[in-house]
Amino acid sequence: MSNYNWCHGPECHTQKTQSRIRGSGDNKVLRTIKIGLGDTYRTRFPEYYIWQYFCNQSCLMDYIRLHLASIIAIAPRTKALETPIKVEVKTYDATDYPYYNGRKYKTITMVDNSNG
Repeated sequence: MSNYNWCHGPECHTQKTQSRIRGSGDNKVLRTIKIGLGDTYRTRFPEYYIWQYFCNQSCLMDYIRLHLASIIAIAPRTKALETPIKVEVKTYDATDYPYYNGRKYKTITMVDNSNG
């Protein structure tokens, strides 16, 4: 397995930046960005693993716009998701800020319905 990926952005090779210019003389081209694969993303920051495939957010969004229907088809949502909550109405007791004193506000607490 190689130590790099090429950016998967469908328009990456058309963006006019200095880092994409390759070639010599009159044979210059704009090339897709090469992304190095260090262990940093996999071990220290697994939530950023997506950046091993895209050089920037623009390329990521181009890819999503192009492939959104296919991505959603992998795991379509056929029903709404719901989370049980408890809503409490409380009253401000703010002596430092009299403007808020006596005003009502709501707090939302998640309810644990597990049978464990």
